[in-house]
Amino acid sequence: MRVLLGIDGADDSLEALRRTLERAAEAGDELTVAITDDETVAEIEDEVETTLEASDVDAEIRHVTGDPGSTLVDVAESEGYDRIVLSGGTTSPMGKIQLGATAEFVLLNSHVSVTLVR
Repeated sequence: MRVLLGIDGADDSLEALRRTLERAAEAGDELTVAITDDETVAEIEDEVETTLEASDVDAEIRHVTGDPGSTLVDVAESEGYDRIVLSGGTTSPMGKIQLGATAEFVLLNSHVSVTLVR
């Protein structure tokens, strides 16, 4: 399965990276890590490379520019990915999931499967 993981450097997206790597190692997924944050891209790339080196998974790292949600959807659909993985969702005091703007856009607009890692 071809998997596109979108990360922005937040703690929850780095946790999504670790969990996606575990899944990729077990299932033999082909993983691409798409860094969506333009401001701290070097720091995020260093963290991703360090995490990849500690795993048994080879993954492509790429930088995407523009609106993160629409760019991830476009890349996934135009390049034949089977799944988009994102961190996302916090729980409100009432127990409802609250999504960030990127996760919400991807969920509402993607024609490929989307996995949210919480």
